[in-house]
Amino acid sequence: MEAQAVLTIGQNALFVLLMVAAPILGTVLVVGLVVSLFQALTQINEATLSFVPKLVAAVAVFALAGPWMLTTLVDFIRRMLMALPDYAV
Repeated sequence: MEAQAVLTIGQNALFVLLMVAAPILGTVLVVGLVVSLFQALTQINEATLSFVPKLVAAVAVFALAGPWMLTTLVDFIRRMLMALPDYAV
């Protein structure tokens, strides 16, 4: 297997990883910013106040985007497994 092929596979894997993780990370980031703003405005410093909304938002995103995420990962793995004979030495 050539070095260029290894780098291409790694690049594709990182792209799929970012694409699958982006909805959850983006949602948790936005919820965290909103909760932090709320805490700063009301001067309520409770640790669970920042944790629970993020957890609920992450579960909601998993429920909505989970099938798409799973399909994307399965398609990537299927492509990698089907391409194995092409990379054989």
